[in-house]
Amino acid sequence: MIEAEMPALAGGDRYKLLVDAITDYAIYMLDRQGNIVSWNSGASRFKGYEAHEVLNTHFSRFYRPADRESGLPLVALSNAAETGRFEGEGWRVRKDGSEFWAHVIIDPIRDDAGDLIGFAKITRDLTERKQAEEQLRKTEQQFRLLVQGVTDYAIYMMDADGRVSSWNSGAERIKGYRPDEIIGRHFSSFFPELDRLAGAPEQALEAARRDGRYESEGWRLRKDGTRFWANAIIDAIRGDDGSLIGFAKITRDITEKRDAQQALELAREELFQAQKMEALGQLTGGIAHDFNNLLMAVQASLDLLKRRISPTPEAQSLIDNALQATRRGASLTQRLLAFSRRQELDLASIDLWGLIRGMTDMLQRSIGPAVIVETHFPLSLPSVWTDPNQMVNALLNLAINARDAMPEGGRLLIGARLEADAGKVHPELREKAYLCVYIQDEGHGMDPDTLRNAISPFFTTKGIGKGTGLGLSMVQGLMAQSNGKLVLHSTEGVGTTAELWLPVAEAVPEGKQEEPSAPPPFPNNIGALCVLAVDDDPLVLMNTVMMLEDMGHTVCEAGSGTKALAFLAERTIDLIVTDQAMPQMTGSQLADIVRERWPGIPIVLATGYSELPPEARTDLLRLSKPFGERQLEDIIKRAMSGDAHQPRQ
Repeated sequence: MIEAEMPALAGGDRYKLLVDAITDYAIYMLDRQGNIVSWNSGASRFKGYEAHEVLNTHFSRFYRPADRESGLPLVALSNAAETGRFEGEGWRVRKDGSEFWAHVIIDPIRDDAGDLIGFAKITRDLTERKQAEEQLRKTEQQFRLLVQGVTDYAIYMMDADGRVSSWNSGAERIKGYRPDEIIGRHFSSFFPELDRLAGAPEQALEAARRDGRYESEGWRLRKDGTRFWANAIIDAIRGDDGSLIGFAKITRDITEKRDAQQALELAREELFQAQKMEALGQLTGGIAHDFNNLLMAVQASLDLLKRRISPTPEAQSLIDNALQATRRGASLTQRLLAFSRRQELDLASIDLWGLIRGMTDMLQRSIGPAVIVETHFPLSLPSVWTDPNQMVNALLNLAINARDAMPEGGRLLIGARLEADAGKVHPELREKAYLCVYIQDEGHGMDPDTLRNAISPFFTTKGIGKGTGLGLSMVQGLMAQSNGKLVLHSTEGVGTTAELWLPVAEAVPEGKQEEPSAPPPFPNNIGALCVLAVDDDPLVLMNTVMMLEDMGHTVCEAGSGTKALAFLAERTIDLIVTDQAMPQMTGSQLADIVRERWPGIPIVLATGYSELPPEARTDLLRLSKPFGERQLEDIIKRAMSGDAHQPRQ
C-alpha cells in the first residue's frame, strides 16, 4: 500500500500487504477533511485511478456532481464521526466517467487519546446486484401492471387461511368490490349461502393444498347479490422450504358462454326431437296407410260375405263384431294419421264457444259426476279455422286426460282468450290473431320428464291396457294441420293446463272453395258402367272389384298405372277408381295422363293417406280407405252426376 505522510499507526507491514492484496474492495484512508491518504489495488481496479492520481485529493471526486452539490460526501464523514460508522449505497463515478453502484462503509479512526485523526473507507462494486434487483423490480412492476390490466379475469392472492391479500381490476369489475372493501376478508364471501353451509370454500382450499391445484365451476355472488356462473382455479403457493404461503386464485365470468352452450344443446335436442318425430311420423303414416289397406280388405270381405250368405244369428253376431273391430281399427289409423299430419281435415270456420256449448252434456257424461266442468269464455269471440269433428275429439281427449289426473274428482276449467299477436308469444306461429283455448285441471300434474315426453307417440302413464299413448299426439297433429299449436303447462302436485292455439278465421283460406249452394242431386239409377279398378294391393283390388260387380258394373282390374293405360287404349271405360300410393306411377300421375288423353272419364282417387302431393289435381274425387260398398256407391253417383261423364274422344 502506498501511503502519504501521516502520523504513525500501530501495526506491521503484513497488514499493509494484506490490504493491498484485496482486489474486490476499494480500501483506503482519508484524513479528517476527507482527502485520500492511502489507496489499495482494489480501489485502482474498479475506480480506474492509480494511487498517484488520487492521493491528497478529496474523495468527493467519486460522487456525482449533483451529490457533491448537495453535500453528500461531507454528510457521510460527519455521520461517521458522530455515530462511529456510516454505511450506505449509491451511484459513484469512475475515472472514465462511467457509473457503478457502490456499497460504502466509513469508519472514524481515532488516536489513543480519542481524537479523530481520519477515516477508513471500504467500497464494494454492487452494480451487477443492483442491475439484477432493478430488473426484478421492473419485472415485478410489469407483472403488476399486467395483472391489474386484465379485466376479463379476477386475479387475486389469498393467505393460507383463504383471506384476500391482493385484488386486481378484473376482480373489481367482475365481483364489484373495491380493494379496500375486500382485502382481508375471507373468499367464502363470493359463494352462495348453500355452498358456504355445505363447506364448499373449505373443500376447495383443502383440495388445492393437497393436490397443488383445484378447478371448479359454479354460481358465485357479486357485491350487489347478483349471481354469475364462474370458472375458478386455485393454485397453492409454497416457499423454498415447501411450506404453504398462500393461494393464487383466477376466476372468470362464463355466464354468457354457459347460456350459449345451453342454448346450443337445447337447439340440438330440439333438432334431434324434430328429426325423430319427423322420421316417426313418416313411419307412422306408412303403417297407417298399409293398415288401412288391410282393414279395407277385411271390411269389404265381411260386407260381401253378408250379402252372399244368410248367416245364423250367432254367425251374424260374429260378423257384426268383426265389422265393429274394423271400425275401431279405422279410428286408430285416424289417430296415427293425425299424429303424422296426414289425417284428412275438413277445415271450416267454426264458432268454438257454440261447439263447446253443444258438447257440454256429452263431455259431462264422458268424465263422470266427480268432475265439475266450468267454462270461462268472453262475451264475443271470433271464429277459428279447424276441423269441427276432430276438434270435438281433441277436446274430449283432453277432458278425459284431466279426469284421469283427478281420480278423486275436482274442477275442470275450459276457457278461451284472444291473442292479438301470437307470434310474440310463440315465434313459430304467424304474426296474426289467434284464439287460445285452455283446459285446466286440478290433478296431480306432471314432473319435467313426463311433461317433456307427454306428446310423444305411444307414451302414456295410464298403465298397460289403459291408453294408446296417441291422444295428445293426435291433438298435436290436429293443431299442426290447423296452423296452430298445442302447448302444455304442468306443475307436479298442482295441475295441468293444455292450450290449443288456433288461427282466427279472417278469410277463406287458400285452396278452400265455397261449397255450391245447391249441389245437383245424385241420380237414383246410373245403370251399368264399365269401371277400371286400379290398385297394387291384390287384396284391396279383389274386394273393390267384387263390390263393383255386386253393384252390377263390368269391371276391368289393373295392378299398376301402366297396365291401366293399356286397358284405356283398348277398351271404352266409363269410370276409373284408382289407388293413390302405387310404385312407379301414383294415382294422381295416372289421373294427369288420363285427363290429357281422355278428359271425359271421371276419376275417383282412393287413398289411405289424407294429404295428396302438392302436384295432385284438386278436382279429383277422393275416397278414404277403408271404405265399404255404401261409400263406394255414393262416390260413383257423385262422379257420374251432371255432366261429369263425357264420351271418350
